[in-house]
Amino acid sequence: MEAVKQGSATVGLRSNTHAVVVALKRSSSELASYQKKVVKVDSHIGVAFSGLTSDARVLSNFMRTLTLRSRLVYNRNLPISRVVSAVGDKAQINTQRYGRRPYGVGLLVIGVDESGPHLYECSPSGNYFDYLAVSIGARSQSAKTYLEKHFESFKDADLDTLIAHGLRSLRDTLQQEKVVNTENVTVAFVGNDTSFTIVDGPALQKYLDLIADNAPAGDVAMDTA
Repeated sequence: MEAVKQGSATVGLRSNTHAVVVALKRSSSELASYQKKVVKVDSHIGVAFSGLTSDARVLSNFMRTLTLRSRLVYNRNLPISRVVSAVGDKAQINTQRYGRRPYGVGLLVIGVDESGPHLYECSPSGNYFDYLAVSIGARSQSAKTYLEKHFESFKDADLDTLIAHGLRSLRDTLQQEKVVNTENVTVAFVGNDTSFTIVDGPALQKYLDLIADNAPAGDVAMDTA
């Protein structure tokens, strides 16, 4: 659990039509590239993480195996709850067997199935919970405070507004001299009619422009023309 608390902040939130994760990336030095924080599992599911990257890689590969098996054997997408339940079982085994350690990573799993969009948090203890909005990682309480103030508007929000909320809550976790930019943030989303998509680099700028004016996210006006 301590590894999750020391990892970079990650925020997840969902509406009636979409689920979104926004992750803060870190680099080990000025000469190193930023670590990848979001992983695509299948066309309908992906995961963001906070904690040990190597453990996240093990669990995301396990999730890929599950979804690929379902697609090959049954020709259908595996329900999100089934994937998360299997990850929880795998994580819990490590808490009770001699010679093993719990996975030092927290996961935010977003996906969509027949029942709509989902957002789950998976903890190293093996517990998992379905959320409307949640944050994990360093200084995540600041993001939770923002989410608790605005969560009532999430259900009916469109995708761009949902992402703007996520970026604003993530910005609250930064130290005073830091800012969110196209290099240190990753956004990913999935929806009822949208496959899992990761937005990185210069493509992020249009979403960062939504929060550049420092107006409350609930007041973001979207141009639909």
